[in-house]
Amino acid sequence: MFDCLQVAKFFILRAYEDGREEQMTNMKVQKLLYYAQSLHLALFDEPLFEDEIQAWRYGPVCPPAYHFYSQFEAEQLPMPDKYSFSQIPDDRKDLLEEVWDYFGQHHAYYLSGMTHVEFPWKKARKGLPSQARSTELILLEDMKLLGYQKLEQIEQDNPAYK
Repeated sequence: MFDCLQVAKFFILRAYEDGREEQMTNMKVQKLLYYAQSLHLALFDEPLFEDEIQAWRYGPVCPPAYHFYSQFEAEQLPMPDKYSFSQIPDDRKDLLEEVWDYFGQHHAYYLSGMTHVEFPWKKARKGLPSQARSTELILLEDMKLLGYQKLEQIEQDNPAYK
């Protein structure tokens, strides 16, 4: 199991490698962590990282990662120091690459909008208005179910599927 910051650093470095670093904000990292956790739960039946994800106003948030990068607000996140992809086993790296390829192309606000119509975030917020503050936990079992849905969607969106 990884620390959520290890996973966040993976996505930040991938953004720099792909020349999309200007889009890599704290909000975007939060949504990528959420989708990575969801897909990992569906594929491996265990969490990718142990940190909880909460149903905040702008979508799912992993508080330790959010607070670590909070000084940057909506600005571009800096490239992490001395982080190596070799710390991540190949099967997990393949999953993170899939998350990056599928979700990383989208802007943070697009990803936030996606999470607002998905059941794990809505269920955790228990009917709160979309702009209301919340720190309610998003259940792992709900993220796992979402992960199954997203895996099917990713497969169907693949050109080889058609």
